Amino acid sequence: MSHRRAVALMVLVTLLWSIAGVVARHLDSAGSFEVTFWRSAFNALALGMLLTGMRGPGLWSGLLRAGWPVWFSGVCWAVMFTAFMLAITLTTVANVLVTMAIGPLITALFSRLFLRHRLPARTWLAIAVGGVGIAWMFGQEAKSGLSLAGTLVALAVPLAAALNFTTLQHVGHGAAAPGERQDMLPAVLIGAALSAACTLPMAYPWQASMHDIGLLALLGGVQLALPCLLVVRLSRELAAPEIALLGLLEVVFGVTWAWLGAGERPGASTLGGGALVLGALIVNEALALLRPGGNKTPAARVAS
Repeated sequence: MSHRRAVALMVLVTLLWSIAGVVARHLDSAGSFEVTFWRSAFNALALGMLLTGMRGPGLWSGLLRAGWPVWFSGVCWAVMFTAFMLAITLTTVANVLVTMAIGPLITALFSRLFLRHRLPARTWLAIAVGGVGIAWMFGQEAKSGLSLAGTLVALAVPLAAALNFTTLQHVGHGAAAPGERQDMLPAVLIGAALSAACTLPMAYPWQASMHDIGLLALLGGVQLALPCLLVVRLSRELAAPEIALLGLLEVVFGVTWAWLGAGERPGASTLGGGALVLGALIVNEALALLRPGGNKTPAARVAS
């Protein structure tokens, strides 16, 4: 897969991820834990069908024999699935997405610390510029009164994502041959099942309408299952910090959807900070494509 195609698919992933906030704002009556349960349950159902079709019936027995990276990644997915949706019900979409946007910095640090990857200067610069934009947005939003609980819950998402992307990178580039790589796709299914199981006891009493169930099924299948499978595959092509950096587009897309579809109009600081983030992404990816061999993505490119 070329670098350009991998980047395009990652942009599609962030676009699909970004619809969660605006869809959640159109729910009728489902509570926070019930919202998280149904989304994760439909995610697990969709993943079960997709992965059974891809891997065959052996998928299920293979889960019991899976190594620690699969289960560790599954726990990370579970934290991401659960914390994100809970945070969305506690504070604004913009606040959640802005808080999550510290992910690239954490991922870059974890990649350096755990994988010993030497990151290109352009990536560090892009992270710094994006960080300035995020800090500006966060500071301005804080003046208007952030939900502390929502922000703290949202912080669990970039932390879990950084650990997850670093693990996926380790597995994707750690094997001597492609055939020796551990299959990490079932980890997404494990995460969805764990998230649904953990939130089920707290989802009572059921309050979701059929309208809510339909929207949550959309989130579980289209907003989670498909893009999460894609990002696992893309972890073989893109470095973990680059995946996290491209993931910042979810902030821009998500805030825009919430503005247009739910009336959550972002302030000038959010728009200005988002422009900085988007500019950093464009420059970083343009420089990557201009480099010799920049349209290819072998593992060695991580340390270039």
